[in-house]
Amino acid sequence: MASLTAELGRFVSELKLSDVPAAGQAVAKTGFTDCFGVMIAGARDPVVPLVDREMAGADGSALASLIPSRARRNVEDAALVNGVAAHVLDYDDVTLDGHPSAVLVPAILAQGEALGSSGAEMLAAYAAGYEVWAELMVREPVPLHQKGWHPTAVRGTVAAAAACAKLRRLGAAETATALAIAGSMAGGLAANFGSHTKCFQVGRAAQSGVIAARLAQAGLTASPDALEHKSGFLAAFSPGSKPDLSRGLESPKKEWHLVRQGLNVKRYPICYATHRAIDGALDLATRYDLKPEDVDHIHVSTGETQMMMLRNARPQTALEAKFSIQFAMASSLVARSVGLGQLTDEFVRSPPVQSLMPRVLTTTTTETMAGSAFAPWEKVEITTLNGKTMATEPILFAKGSTQRPLSREELHAKFADCLGGEFSGTVKTSAFEKLMNLERLNSAGDLFPCSPD
Repeated sequence: MASLTAELGRFVSELKLSDVPAAGQAVAKTGFTDCFGVMIAGARDPVVPLVDREMAGADGSALASLIPSRARRNVEDAALVNGVAAHVLDYDDVTLDGHPSAVLVPAILAQGEALGSSGAEMLAAYAAGYEVWAELMVREPVPLHQKGWHPTAVRGTVAAAAACAKLRRLGAAETATALAIAGSMAGGLAANFGSHTKCFQVGRAAQSGVIAARLAQAGLTASPDALEHKSGFLAAFSPGSKPDLSRGLESPKKEWHLVRQGLNVKRYPICYATHRAIDGALDLATRYDLKPEDVDHIHVSTGETQMMMLRNARPQTALEAKFSIQFAMASSLVARSVGLGQLTDEFVRSPPVQSLMPRVLTTTTTETMAGSAFAPWEKVEITTLNGKTMATEPILFAKGSTQRPLSREELHAKFADCLGGEFSGTVKTSAFEKLMNLERLNSAGDLFPCSPD
């Protein structure tokens, strides 16, 4: 095959925002907006200042801002810390077998602020990063999760390098070098799901993308075929060691991945592997007015790979609960909600939740839907103590998915909830409108007056 590394380098360097269809630009703006709000909510988590304290620090090149405090950091460290904040709540969007915005947006904001990039330039960078991520994914027939890799930390590193190379206006050869450098910086383990390291892996992917583009521009060399070589990125990360190396880059006139795949915006701050089941459990609880004390057991039909991610059957902390189908079902029945208010250690340890979790049973399938590690559908059945069973139909798509998108009003409601009481309604609305009309923004720095009242 022609050099994928070189083809992607040329694609990114030549990309103009006007090349991206309006539907794709709308997806990118939604990703920016949702991630910005989630980042502010995530910044309140104790792990964010921990990473900032131990890994970052203001110095003479402090050209980028932490969100929302506006504390100054160098570009790489701002991408790291904001990336941790974007992913720590597991409330960020999902597609491409991972979390694209949680890597791309922190890297783009940090690099864009330092360069004075316009909103249009940042949108083009997002599109470049997204398309590179997708092109890497479509060449792998087996989900990376199955070999223990965290796809966001793996492909996201190369995607972030593409986005930052675009902002730095690197030529085709330099951009290809940035992608090759990033390939050697990629990595992350699914075994660390349910711990602080999961969000740290995402922050590191954003940081590594910034570094790779910077080093490529400075003259660091890398192999021109690092992505497609038989001992390169695709082969090394392939669970079956058989990535499709025969296909070149699709014609620019093809349907864009941004349009075809879109973004699944999360309604719940918990692993996306639970979302269809939560929709089902909430529907049954509301429709039949179910009380947790009346439930004998809850049965969830789901995917084997999903249950590999949902490794915590008896969580004791909010962080562990994010990766627990047992908690997701218990919260759905106990609180009839799985939101920021339920993701606390106190709620997770509460007697009603703890007593219901052992009554959650699962059946799994190895079958997966196209382009995803998840099962083709899920089903929830709740059986009461009197022997009555209520069941959902097979659930194909979660609310907030590309197939069942949130309205602009629902997106705004989530954004406002993430910003919380520290911000006035006027500030929330102003920030939301700026982000949803990002192509009109003169400079990345114009976003950062969005700080607490």
